Amino acid sequence: MRARWRQRVRRLHADQSGSAVVEFVLVSALLTVLTLSVIQLALALHIRNTVLDAAAEGARYASLADTSLGDGVTRTRDLISTALSPGYASDVSAATTTHLGQPAVIITVNTPLPLIGLVGIENGLEVSAHAAIEQVR
Repeated sequence: MRARWRQRVRRLHADQSGSAVVEFVLVSALLTVLTLSVIQLALALHIRNTVLDAAAEGARYASLADTSLGDGVTRTRDLISTALSPGYASDVSAATTTHLGQPAVIITVNTPLPLIGLVGIENGLEVSAHAAIEQVR
């Protein structure tokens, strides 16, 4: 009786039919999750870099001699709305400060941080940019 049972167990271990399908499903699921994670990270970095560049351009624009802080905020909002979406440009603020001992403009943007597609944490990303104020003498 034991000999028969051992033979059946050996046959089951030797028979690997269907194992390729299971391996394919497991590996492809893992690779799909990995690929989607990399794409999501790239999207989040793209949004961060775009918003940071718009804030820097807005700070440079607001620091010119014939412009105001409101002009820099408007410029930043326009750039973000054009490049991404108006939803990413809803919370933009500007202030004057000193940066490295010089008078400067600082533009701060609070925007959503995408976690799944474009859906994410509201105000999860905050970027700031400085620009020295241009002084006419």
